This record gives sequence, C-alpha cells and structure tokens, in this order.
Amino acid sequence: MGTVVSTKRQGTIAVQREFMHYVKKYERYEKRTSTYHVHCPPCMAIKTGDTVRIAECRPLSKTVSFVTIEKV
Repeated sequence: MGTVVSTKRQGTIAVQREFMHYVKKYERYEKRTSTYHVHCPPCMAIKTGDTVRIAECRPLSKTVSFVTIEKV
C-alpha cells in the first residue's frame, strides 16, 4: 500500500511507500521511502493523496512494472 503523490502522466501515477529500515550500528530504525511508477486503469478515479494497493506485473514500459488493484 502507498500514497499517490502524482497523477500528471497519462495512465500512470506515482505512489510513495514508507517503510522502516534497521541500522545495526545504532540499533535503531530509520524511516525510508520508495517511489513507484504504477499503471492506473481508466476505470479507477484516483486523485493525489489517495491510498492505493499495488501489485507487481509484467513490465508495461521502461519504468512501470506495477498496477493499481484497489483504492483503500
């Protein structure tokens, strides 16, 4: 799951995902983020700020290998 940060491309959205990464040296966790380029089917009305669930699929273009499956 992630948050939509951009819907400017045609048929594609940018989704940002936050996760915790453990740093062994300091015995603490740090927050990290990843941005995915995700295909958005035309049947879904998704806006910036929405939370969506994504799934990996075959490469649809050079940077798009994920697809939106539901709006949470």
